[in-house]
Amino acid sequence: QLQLVESGGALVQPGGSLRLPCAAAGFILDYYAIGWFRQAPGKEREGVSCISHSDGSTNYADSVKGRFAISRDNAKATVYLQMNSLKPEDTAVYYCAARPNHCSDYVSLYNYWGQGTQVTVSS
Repeated sequence: QLQLVESGGALVQPGGSLRLPCAAAGFILDYYAIGWFRQAPGKEREGVSCISHSDGSTNYADSVKGRFAISRDNAKATVYLQMNSLKPEDTAVYYCAARPNHCSDYVSLYNYWGQGTQVTVSS
């Protein structure tokens, strides 16, 4: 069956960095766009970044532009979210999700979701 597994979440100080892998199993990652989303307590899930299946084009939420970078390694069936210059407002559960072909801003259009990994930015 199709499965996505996030890891790499941790407690980190402001200004620090983390890399979150999203490992895919049971499907060919090449044919899917992968999005990263996050959800803070009491808030709606929001899009952070996405990478398309074909040309690897990427997009980012304004709040993370210049600090986060998404990349994919289809051979390893893994997508990475590199997070630098972390801020307390980045604290959330981070999820990766897959949908065929192209990225979308809409949470409901993603077919497959991981279980999430907690990122806490605090001194």
